[in-house]
Amino acid sequence: MTETLTNFIKIDGDKLTGNIATLSFDIDITGVAMHSENEKAPVFRLYAKSPRGRQIEVGGIWQRTNAKGEPYYAITLASGHGRWFANMGRYPGQDDDSLYAVIGNHFLNRERRS
Repeated sequence: MTETLTNFIKIDGDKLTGNIATLSFDIDITGVAMHSENEKAPVFRLYAKSPRGRQIEVGGIWQRTNAKGEPYYAITLASGHGRWFANMGRYPGQDDDSLYAVIGNHFLNRERRS
């Protein structure tokens, strides 16, 4: 089912797969859960393939809490075009609790001007 999706993360226990795409990049990613006592540590490390096919670390996923006290996930990705930020949310009407939509954070990803 996920073969035709873009901008998704599928979490399966301690592993994840996904795709993050914009007009500048299109990256298939994998991830491995991190188990740390440090509350600022990411919950997943993200990996992708380099142009020569090598696995490289490209970012992380952090668990955060929104204003209502509900947990959500935030992504930081080194895209090769700079740092890119996103949040993850459930697809409306989706019955697969392991599948998340990747929603770019336009405020953090905009061009910084003084």
